[in-house]
Amino acid sequence: MTVRALFQTAKVETAASPYDTIQLKVFYPAQMSGSDQEQNLGVVPADSQQAPFKVVIVFNGINCGPELYQWLAVKLADRGLVVVTFSWIAENLPGMVALTPGVDLKMLAPNAYGTGPTASALPALLAALERLQAEGVLAGLLDLDHIILGGHSAGGRVAIESADSRFHPQVAAAFAYAAHTAAIVQLGYASGTILPLPDSLPLLLMGGTCDGVIANSSHPYGVAWEQATTPVMRTFREAIKGGRDDSYLLLLEGANHFSVVDPFDATTGRPFLDFPATQPEDQLRNLMAEAIGLFIDAHVHSQPTALDALNQILGSTHPLIASFERK
Repeated sequence: MTVRALFQTAKVETAASPYDTIQLKVFYPAQMSGSDQEQNLGVVPADSQQAPFKVVIVFNGINCGPELYQWLAVKLADRGLVVVTFSWIAENLPGMVALTPGVDLKMLAPNAYGTGPTASALPALLAALERLQAEGVLAGLLDLDHIILGGHSAGGRVAIESADSRFHPQVAAAFAYAAHTAAIVQLGYASGTILPLPDSLPLLLMGGTCDGVIANSSHPYGVAWEQATTPVMRTFREAIKGGRDDSYLLLLEGANHFSVVDPFDATTGRPFLDFPATQPEDQLRNLMAEAIGLFIDAHVHSQPTALDALNQILGSTHPLIASFERK
């Protein structure tokens, strides 16, 4: 299969210039046609035989460029999905300009949490998808009733917190790596509080046993984590009730906070807090991509064989799987 990408922009109505523009890179399954447009402009048609395409939106970690997740976007597009990565430089805090997944801080406050999405980029991204559905190589080929939210670190947090059909009925599932819902004490929460998730859609939570960024970032939550995976495990066990057998916790042996990115970028963010990975990171990424792909196939595409394959992998004695839970 050929995977191609196109670019799009979106305006964030709630943001002030110059921090009101999001740049999207949209990956899709393509079919070479040999047309003049293809030869002269590089515009390759989508493989319409695989349509309608379900859509994955990937929310990056803070100061993590979208190119760090291109490996995952390509792997998921190769499975027949359309995948959106994006870049948004914004001033989330006064004087703090950063590449952000879009965090609506006011929705994290005790009086507002749970009443709406925390992903402030999401409305603009959904509007951009509507435009892609109306014109261009993806026109009429998107399944905008089945959108999957995924992300890394802070981007993973807003993805799982915003995956609620009450907020956006077209969202169908969510996944995250190195994300949790521990509450910041400066916002008025008690130390060690784990905030609830919507718990209405299929969910895949992943974390790494060598996540030094999480281990060394417990101060805002008023606690000292016992393990690098503690807040991820607590989020799975305390933030959702489960009971539908479509929520998963996958902890990867030897993975650190940035095992999900490729290439690694040490120039921004807080990689200096991380622990070294102790397992081959290409193998860890392959396992992540397979788990995410099977999770989507099983719970969004409703493929029974994918569900069997997912349970077989996660329930196995795989050397890269530290632990697995489902509820």
